[in-house]
Amino acid sequence: MKVLVLNSGSSSVKYQFLEMDGEQVLASGIVERIGNDDAAHTHRIAPGAAPGRPEGAKIQEIVPVLDHIAAIRRVLAALTHPEYGVIQDLREVAAVGHRVVHGGEQFTDSVLVTEEVKEALRSLFDLAPLHNPPNLQGILAAESLLPGVPQVAVFDTAFHSTMPRVAYLYALPYAMYKRHRVRRYGFHGTSHRYVSQRLGELIGNPGLQGMKVITCHLGNGASVCAIRDGKSVDTSMGFTPLEGLIMGTRSGDVDPGALPYIMAREELTISELMSMLNKHSGLRGISGISGDMRQIEEEMLKGDSRAREAFEMFEYRLRKYIGAYAAVLEGLDALVFTGGIGENSVLVRERVCRHLTFLGVELDEEANRQGKGERRISTDRSRVQVWVIPTNEELVIARDTVAIVRSLMSQPVASR
Repeated sequence: MKVLVLNSGSSSVKYQFLEMDGEQVLASGIVERIGNDDAAHTHRIAPGAAPGRPEGAKIQEIVPVLDHIAAIRRVLAALTHPEYGVIQDLREVAAVGHRVVHGGEQFTDSVLVTEEVKEALRSLFDLAPLHNPPNLQGILAAESLLPGVPQVAVFDTAFHSTMPRVAYLYALPYAMYKRHRVRRYGFHGTSHRYVSQRLGELIGNPGLQGMKVITCHLGNGASVCAIRDGKSVDTSMGFTPLEGLIMGTRSGDVDPGALPYIMAREELTISELMSMLNKHSGLRGISGISGDMRQIEEEMLKGDSRAREAFEMFEYRLRKYIGAYAAVLEGLDALVFTGGIGENSVLVRERVCRHLTFLGVELDEEANRQGKGERRISTDRSRVQVWVIPTNEELVIARDTVAIVRSLMSQPVASR
């Protein structure tokens, strides 16, 4: 079964095309700057995915792409391209899996897209105005271009639906929850789910039964998740992806009382305040250099004091959450790093683990410095296993899509 995975943003569509019988990526790419005459489309064939095609062959083109339908039409054309394609006919696309950021309280698992599901997604626009509308646009575009092909929605929030009320309720008037569903939802759930399940496979405990695990998804967006017996019990992002850790350009935790103070002193509108918190804060705001940890580390090592402060604040906040979640779990058996920073920053992992010896963490410094990909970076003596596990959200989406479609196919025709 071949599955197309789509991640539709406001001005981009990322995609992977997978053969699920062997869970092999056949092609991947991105269409950027949707809505412009100079949109960019990059399409790559995975090595060994298409016999007779050049290894790593790719398309890079600048073309007009006016909307999501045009973007996904270009994706489908690339998949069937006589030179760069990996299939002969679009009928080989058995299903499409869509990343949807916010499932609210309605969606605690992945679902087959129906008219009722689409209406429910529209009702969630206010909870994720930057993400859910383009997610739905991607679904509608794929439906129009691949009529009759099952579409599946996979939600970033779903993994965190197992959090207890004590973790997800805010200490606001209870009416704010009852009327407007203001609560912690958490994000990056697909990533936290993948790396925790992969940890279970690596250590021979697939369900993580009896295990207390903390996963750290560290990239431009960053979050920490406390996992007991394979289920999320708390996470650092909240009602929106702004809460929690310091991120590339997002502030993370801020005293709510500081916000009206800043608005009054700077004469900011709500829109301007939200732009400041989302796009001009975090590592970028502190350092004045960049929201990219690679640049922060580079400038810090050259002696830049603000870059050093940004790095130290990032590491401190991350360590603070790990300590808090160890308390939530009443212990810690494993710590996992993933995401662009988590997978690639030797220095972040080293600095964090150096301060966690009180939990029983003993870092294997050579394993931390050497190698790529998934590996254990704690010593055999360490009471807490520390792992680096590259995330694979697209594979989770594809797996859920296959499971739902196969379940649908197994039903009697009259009940579908």
